[in-house]
This record gives sequence, C-alpha cells and structure tokens, in this order.
Amino acid sequence: MTPPAHTPASPDRGEVASRLAVVVGRLSRRSRVSPGALSYGMVSALSSIVRLGPMRPGDLARAEVVTKPTMTRVLGELEQKALIRREQDPTDGRAFVVTATPAGEAAVLEARRERAGIFAELMHELDDDEIASIGGALTALERVARVGQETLTSTS
Repeated sequence: MTPPAHTPASPDRGEVASRLAVVVGRLSRRSRVSPGALSYGMVSALSSIVRLGPMRPGDLARAEVVTKPTMTRVLGELEQKALIRREQDPTDGRAFVVTATPAGEAAVLEARRERAGIFAELMHELDDDEIASIGGALTALERVARVGQETLTSTS
C-alpha cells in the first residue's frame, strides 16, 4: 500500500520518519544498561523466544532480522548463561528448537524493568501534556512495530 501524498495539511512522512529514526537511535544509546547486563540483541532474542515459544534458530534469526551466524553466537551466549535450553524439534528429530528457561523469562522481565526505569528517568522533566503526547504516539508506534514483526514471523 502506497502512503498518501503529502499535502499542506498533512505531515511530511519523510521528515517524521527521519526525526523518528534519529530519536530512536539516541534513546537506544541513552537507555543502555550496565556493562554486565545482557546486550540489546540478547534481550531481544530472548524476549522473542519467551513471547513466541520454542523455535528453531533460523526462524528466530529471521524474526530478529539478523544472520544465522549472529543468532548462533547470541544463542551460545544465552545458553552459557542458562537462559535458554536446546530441545529436539518435535516435528524433525534432526533439528532442535530453543526454549527460554525460568531464569531466561526472569531476565527478560528484569531487563524490561531496568530499561523502563532508565526511560522514566529520561522523561522526568516532561510535563503532563508531553507525556500524554508520547502516550498517544505509542499506539501508532506499537502498530508499526507489530506490523513489521507479523510480516517477518508469518514468512517463517
């Protein structure tokens, strides 16, 4: 579907997209947690495993939009930390799936709490109207994120 053309009364989608990309990048860098914490990639992969359930590494790599070698490395680190376990694929005895352990599920919740605390601190000087504006934009941003994720996981 082609986005509607820009009119004087409508926002410039290219400019909004450009500003959003810059802001997301800055916020991502500012929300980095302590050096000993799980990397963003590890938390993202682990979160997908928790949310989507047991899955093959190749399917997870596609869902996370990374290469298979990158996912192999991430899964190795998560397995070393006992946050995931490998199990035989019930549909193909030659393959395996990865599943989050209880410690992995707890790690996802802790990472979310920690990052939410960082964001809360970053937003502490905003007034109620600014917070309401961000809250209103979140629904659309969550939709954008979901559409991208649904596209990726439906092709798996």
